[in-house]
Amino acid sequence: MKRSCFISARVRGVSVLAVSMVLGLTTAQANLTINPTFDSSITGDPNSAAIEACLNQVCAFYNATFTDSITVNVTFHNATSGLGSNNPAKITIPYTTFRTALAADATTANDAIAVASLPNQTNNPVDGSSDVVLTKPNARALGLTADATVDDVINLNTSLCFLNHTSPVSGKYDLYAVACHEMDECLGTPSGLSFNAGTPWSADMFRYDEFGNRTYTTATNHHAYFSLNGTSNIVEYNQFNRSNGGDWGDWIVHNPAQVQDWAGSTGRTIDMGPSETTLLDAVGYDFAPVPEPASLAVLGLGALALIRLRRKA
Repeated sequence: MKRSCFISARVRGVSVLAVSMVLGLTTAQANLTINPTFDSSITGDPNSAAIEACLNQVCAFYNATFTDSITVNVTFHNATSGLGSNNPAKITIPYTTFRTALAADATTANDAIAVASLPNQTNNPVDGSSDVVLTKPNARALGLTADATVDDVINLNTSLCFLNHTSPVSGKYDLYAVACHEMDECLGTPSGLSFNAGTPWSADMFRYDEFGNRTYTTATNHHAYFSLNGTSNIVEYNQFNRSNGGDWGDWIVHNPAQVQDWAGSTGRTIDMGPSETTLLDAVGYDFAPVPEPASLAVLGLGALALIRLRRKA
């Protein structure tokens, strides 16, 4: 009896040790924290619980996907017109400061390609001006001081949306996808072209035409693409033959739909995809690491030890 208890304790110890080692490797890294505030237009809505649950799910996605040790303060508002909009707090910095910070922050192969594509010069390579605009969360992700009490107010017309991301409703938009679209822009994906071709934003550093050259024009007889270096196009922007709404920093409409498409699709769920997360990676956010094979091996050894000890017992 005592021997069985002893073996049981050893089994639990081996298992917990192995799992703890893996969890330690995967959770020690700090993560992005999006801090949501729901104003009275949401808390007073009859569907407030479902709305808040969906928006918390959106925040959880970004928190788990990126490891930048920053807090982003977002206020969600229930709009009565349109579908979604936002107004991120922003900061203007010298291009040289942006490039230096981006190079210091590089952690992935995409980062290396993106930084290598940016010339080491005084003026930005987009329009030749000396500055770049960043959302304040983007600036903080790069280690630059850019505090904000509220980083963005995101307006969502929830009456046009279904609220459960796993249960689409015909004729309604996915609130989860609409909120992700606006959150991307809060974090740093807008184009300066949406602001009457003002100073280029960080995402504009990676905006190329069909010839592989950086482009910063509203001419609709040209295509525009998000690319890390102008050689491999990742996704097309909403520019060619543009006679519609949407922002210049939005994608064209895809099938299947993508979160950052200029026009949403009803009756379907839409998840964040690699085009959106790669753009956030390029402008300075860091991906959360996946468990390394060695970590998974530790877990496997723990499980093997557990099986063997149980057999002995």
